[in-house]
Amino acid sequence: MATSSSLFRSKKLSLFLNLSFLLLLTLYLKTNLFPSNLNSTLFHLSYNIRPPTTTISHLRRLSDITTNGCTGLQKYTDNKYKCFYVKTHIGCRPKGYIDYLQIFYCNFGQFPILGHFVLLLWLLVLFYLLGNTAANYFCSSLESLSKILKLSPTIAGVTLLSLGNGAPDVFASIVSFTKSGNGDLGLNSVLGGAFFVSSIVVGIISIVISSHRISVDKCSFIRDALFFLFSLFSLLLIVAIGKINLWGAICFTSIYFVYVCVVSAMHFFCGDKDNGAGHVGETGIPLLGYIGDEKPVLKSALEEQEQIANFLNLNPEICYYVAKIVHVLELPLYLPRRLTIPVVSEENWSKPYAVLSVTLAPVLLAALANTQRENVSLRSGLVTYFTAGLIGMVFGNLACVTTKKSSPPKRCLFPWLAGGFLMSVTWTYIIAEELVSLLVSLGHIIGINPSVLGLTVLAWGNSLGDLIANVAMAINGGADGAQIAISGCYAGPMFNVLMGLGLSLGFSSFSEYPSSFEIPGDPSLYETLGFLMAGLLWALVILPKKNMRLDKSLGYGLLTIYFCFLFLRLARAFGLLNLHGSPFKV
Repeated sequence: MATSSSLFRSKKLSLFLNLSFLLLLTLYLKTNLFPSNLNSTLFHLSYNIRPPTTTISHLRRLSDITTNGCTGLQKYTDNKYKCFYVKTHIGCRPKGYIDYLQIFYCNFGQFPILGHFVLLLWLLVLFYLLGNTAANYFCSSLESLSKILKLSPTIAGVTLLSLGNGAPDVFASIVSFTKSGNGDLGLNSVLGGAFFVSSIVVGIISIVISSHRISVDKCSFIRDALFFLFSLFSLLLIVAIGKINLWGAICFTSIYFVYVCVVSAMHFFCGDKDNGAGHVGETGIPLLGYIGDEKPVLKSALEEQEQIANFLNLNPEICYYVAKIVHVLELPLYLPRRLTIPVVSEENWSKPYAVLSVTLAPVLLAALANTQRENVSLRSGLVTYFTAGLIGMVFGNLACVTTKKSSPPKRCLFPWLAGGFLMSVTWTYIIAEELVSLLVSLGHIIGINPSVLGLTVLAWGNSLGDLIANVAMAINGGADGAQIAISGCYAGPMFNVLMGLGLSLGFSSFSEYPSSFEIPGDPSLYETLGFLMAGLLWALVILPKKNMRLDKSLGYGLLTIYFCFLFLRLARAFGLLNLHGSPFKV
């Protein structure tokens, strides 16, 4: 019955999000393809009542907004003026694919509560898509690649496991630096997630299992904590200097490879006794931390129908049609990814989907390439699509000829897995790009710095899976589970800092090469890094004093440090505190 209840709750969540997506898509199409007379009237009215300006002042205003972004939006109180402002100012143009500011002020200007509800609902859908894509496609490809490449559990744990868990943070950081031009958001989201996991998650684990008197391995903990501290100190130097070149970014990123080498050496010379990273592969904990009873069990459609029928006390024939309707309603968020990401796992194999995915994948890549380039001519765009279409047809015919309907291919799996990995990365990038764009727009709408939303909303959303998985692992896994959970709470955030920010800084500095890339000047970064390092130092002091036993003093101390930091940041964001001469500005 518990399994039926869990399955039913999962179905309800998926159904709710898909229906929400259909509702939002309908609203978007209606407001853009069939704009109401009211919105048109508001726009023309705002244009007509705007005071006349000279050509020189108009050019000066455009020059100001080019350098200052969308900062002038909060100067107006009337939504009619705001609608005109976001339509005519360059800095208010969307960084993603949807113009959220124009939708909010021009379509929901008279109903701001409804506008906030729509944007928050879409934020929930994007978080679901980001996590679901990483869990069901990205991590599945990584696990299979690990088996194909015959990686040891230790190497897989500190490389592919960290990559699978940190994919949302890494891609959100890269997008914020390279696409949105809002590096503050990327820095704060990665550091906020690292702070949340290393303080809140470790604190909750320590409090929950304190009665079990479980100790963690001293060498592994000190190794992870010192490497994490060194990484944060290196980032602090980069922020203090204010700029970084390509070689500096490469050196910063290489710290993680040194960490991998140290972990491998310890595993090779000391074995994997009491080594959390070594237990990861042997205990069978998959990427994104599904463990024990929480691990999703793949069932046939008939079994699911029987369980739903028993749970709802429905007639099996009625439940059959209900299940079909639910399946159709779940397609909007499922089908686009399934048709473009090759999947060759035994339980999810479908030859029609496989053939279509390798055929349509190049077309999606071509569409993404055209959107990433500026001033793409019609001819160039058509050539890109035509070339992608030809490549897709070749791949599709090869897949049709070389695969069976009954089972996935057994040989030459690497191209399939590499293709699945590439397309999972593509979808994760697209979703992260839209998520960052939405958070930037919400920052303008609410009137606070988008970096604060990165530090809180984006960091919490991406770290929620770590909280649930690591706490459950520590509670249900005994001493080994606690060791794995604590190791993940430090190794995972360190990966996000070194690889997420390292790659972001590397791409940004490469675009400026041979000049240096200017680090976003956000004084609050010093506070974030300082509090984060204080939490690590607290753990380094308390745990050895307690003989490496996880207890409440460690947990309450970490929670206190995090909530003190959070109070200061939010108080400054809303103008309640003024520690740097002025409160946050958008």
